[in-house]
Amino acid sequence: MAEFLYRGRNAQGELINGTIEAGNEGSAVDSLVRRGIILLNIEESSGVRSEGINWQQWLEPDVKLPDLIIFTRQMYSLTKAGIPLLRAIDGLAENTSSKRLARALRETVGQLEKGRTLSAAMASHPKVFPRLLVAVVHVGENTGQLEQSFAQLAAYLEKEQETRKQVKAATRYPSFVLLALVAAMFVLNIFVIPTFASMFSRFGVELPLATRVLIGTSNFFVNYWHLMLLAIAGAIFMLRRYIQSPAGRVQWDYLKLRIPAVGSILMRSMLARFSRSFSVMLSAGVPLTQALSLVADAVDNAWGSKHILDMRRNIEKGESLSRASRSSGLFTPLVLQMISVGEETGRVDELLGEVAEYYEREVDYDLKTLTARLEPMLIVVVAALLLVMAMGIFLPMWDMMNAYQGR
Repeated sequence: MAEFLYRGRNAQGELINGTIEAGNEGSAVDSLVRRGIILLNIEESSGVRSEGINWQQWLEPDVKLPDLIIFTRQMYSLTKAGIPLLRAIDGLAENTSSKRLARALRETVGQLEKGRTLSAAMASHPKVFPRLLVAVVHVGENTGQLEQSFAQLAAYLEKEQETRKQVKAATRYPSFVLLALVAAMFVLNIFVIPTFASMFSRFGVELPLATRVLIGTSNFFVNYWHLMLLAIAGAIFMLRRYIQSPAGRVQWDYLKLRIPAVGSILMRSMLARFSRSFSVMLSAGVPLTQALSLVADAVDNAWGSKHILDMRRNIEKGESLSRASRSSGLFTPLVLQMISVGEETGRVDELLGEVAEYYEREVDYDLKTLTARLEPMLIVVVAALLLVMAMGIFLPMWDMMNAYQGR
């Protein structure tokens, strides 16, 4: 965005001067004309503003999904009631609990006063307002249905929040069990097993294989625990760096979809998110290729995003949506059938909405039963560890008792 200096007369004929931000001079002129200003002169500002780093902004927490849900829901109510946009946003900036969102809303008000559109003002805060949200608002502005756009966004974000809560609830118990097992392994190998090892060494008897394995593992933990911690920290650091790279993120997200018992749920969740966001985009009137670009960000899976962007490129080459979807290899027969029928009937958005509801119900059921399906696997792992520990510790004790009784 560039800043332009202008001089002109308002509706009362008074001479006024000011600045306006726009993508180019033509956009600046259009914005001023819509405000009823008769231009006398306009030129691009050559001044360069230098701002220091605002450390307070860096320390502020990110805008959470519940904050965006409340914002879109309140904006829907205010715009439907006919409250002026500037007044509505200014009031929300005063009442929101998120400091980052409040600052972004105040800056949005300032940009609206300079003649920018709401979507353009929101687009200047990508860390606060997602691209999908900005695109739907932009369409709502152009079609005169801004309140319906905020209603669609509120419903979409509420569905997204519900899915995230279900995923967290389903993975909380398995995560706790695995962390407890790791902690127990460290405690047993560093503090418990060395005590038994010193006791067995005093008897000078030949130890079973399981016991020798346990003692060897314990010695490794005791002597090299600091190196193990460094190795674990280094592995985590390297893994995070690899995941942050474009190729690593794609590979990591692909592997997540192949995890036993969990990958199928993640896959259906991704398809539900694709169907829901694509339906919202198309029903709002977003052009097909632009909608695919936005949906690629919304699915929150780099592997899926790559395939969706490939679809967009194929459509730009002249392929139909159904053919591009089929060649992507991403979708199930249900999604492909709904896209094909929707393309023939002109109701792609409605049918994708039905697909989203179907997969959301499946994901909801699978997440509720995930803990019950993982419990047998966790029990087997815990039982195997306990069996190894029991054999390693109690077998030599039984041998020593038998030897003592045979004397």
